[in-house]
Amino acid sequence: MSYELHYWPTIPGRGEFVRLALEAAGAPYTDVARRAGDAGEALATTLQGLQRSKLPNPPFAAPYLKDGDFVVGQTAAILAYLAPTLKLVSRSEQLRVWTQQIQLTIADMVTEAHDTHHPLGADLYYEDQKPEALRRATGFCRDRIPKFLQWFEHIVQHNTAGPRHLVGGKLSYADLSLFQLMEGLAYAFPQATARALAKTPGIVDLRDRVAALPRVRAYLQSERRIPFNEEGIFRRYPELDIP
Repeated sequence: MSYELHYWPTIPGRGEFVRLALEAAGAPYTDVARRAGDAGEALATTLQGLQRSKLPNPPFAAPYLKDGDFVVGQTAAILAYLAPTLKLVSRSEQLRVWTQQIQLTIADMVTEAHDTHHPLGADLYYEDQKPEALRRATGFCRDRIPKFLQWFEHIVQHNTAGPRHLVGGKLSYADLSLFQLMEGLAYAFPQATARALAKTPGIVDLRDRVAALPRVRAYLQSERRIPFNEEGIFRRYPELDIP
């Protein structure tokens, strides 16, 4: 049975973390809002799934995943649901919880990256909050990027199974999500990210190993991979990239 991923058709955003897991595992799925045919109708299908009158337990926002009649929202929850089937998490309950903790921390950093260009609220344009954005981005680039990346570096370097992965001795969804986070940071804040990554060689090596995985490499080179752009979470505004 093919999974249905519901997300916006033109941005990588939070949906990309789910796509990477599905692609790395070779799982069959339909990216509903991007499927061939009437793009408007496909997007309408995704929006219908967010209408509270349709389901007793509707997702709050995209992305959400349909597995037959079962619907799950929230990126971290989707990944935790998929991971056992996709073999992207340990069988150990303790390591599963640890993997989810890492994923939730990644989600925290994703939110902070978004808030650099929308510190006052998503209902305003970036141009309406530039002074506040610059102040927020300054702290993010100088303090938060190094703090988060050094935490991930500590995890890699102290993994009892070796420094090739974040958790245990095999690929997990946390590895894939950290790769996507690092790619997004490098796009939006190339100078600040390069400075922080110079001090975190372990996660740089991890990023490169993930990119070289055959299924991931094929996906990254395909049209299914949506480029970063200034409509998504990670946006390149050079004035916010504080060296």
